[in-house]
Amino acid sequence: MKKFLSVVTLSALLTTSAIAVENKGLNVVLTAEDAQTQMMAMVLSMMTLSQKKAVNVTLCSSAGDLAVKGKESPLLKPKNKSPKMLLKAILKKGAKVEVCPLYLPNAGLDKSVLIEGITVAKPKMVAKQLLNSDFTTLSY
Repeated sequence: MKKFLSVVTLSALLTTSAIAVENKGLNVVLTAEDAQTQMMAMVLSMMTLSQKKAVNVTLCSSAGDLAVKGKESPLLKPKNKSPKMLLKAILKKGAKVEVCPLYLPNAGLDKSVLIEGITVAKPKMVAKQLLNSDFTTLSY
């Protein structure tokens, strides 16, 4: 009986530990100008959302162009979709998408040019999310 209780206790601890470290989502920091790199970030974001996990995307530098109405991004094979098309799709699926606060003023733009649903990041909140150990962070 003692051995049985030890096994049950150990199993409960291991199960509780596994639940406690379950990943809640993905942080993506995207600065790359390259369309294929941008697309990979969007594809992985979409796959994360499909697994019912949260996604936070911060677009900086050249990648900020994805957030601007009217700016196009190239269609890529094999699906003939663009990074911007996938960005809009992940927004619809609930991803939080923000542009770096440096992007708009340095591009000579303001918030009015952003695609609906995309906001300007607050550095304190981005830092807090990046330090959240329940999320994996990818930077491109």
